[in-house]
Amino acid sequence: MALCALSAAGVLRIATTSFMLQWTHSVEKIPWQEDWQVTPAGFVLTEARVQGSGAGMEPPEGAVLRDGWYHYVPKIPPRQELVLAASGETVSGWKLCANGQCHELGTTAEQPIKITQCQ
Repeated sequence: MALCALSAAGVLRIATTSFMLQWTHSVEKIPWQEDWQVTPAGFVLTEARVQGSGAGMEPPEGAVLRDGWYHYVPKIPPRQELVLAASGETVSGWKLCANGQCHELGTTAEQPIKITQCQ
């Protein structure tokens, strides 16, 4: 399986069955992470983590604080694509990590980044 991240810079293709998205909240400046699986049904969110809390971003009920991060499992159905905003106005872009390598996405103002399964 493979994922494709389509941005103004081109297409990033990664052969993988799992990946992590990481970003810093634009107002609270708190890191967030999400672990995703690439499945035939689509992208499945298996765990999310937030390192703290703030206005409008409290960890959900059932989140467990471990090693400075609130860990929880969001209850959402599989996604056929993920769309990441790329305003260039936030503290940082998105970090997409898979297979031991990370790629920075959306650090400058551009069209939203679309992550899909490669055909």
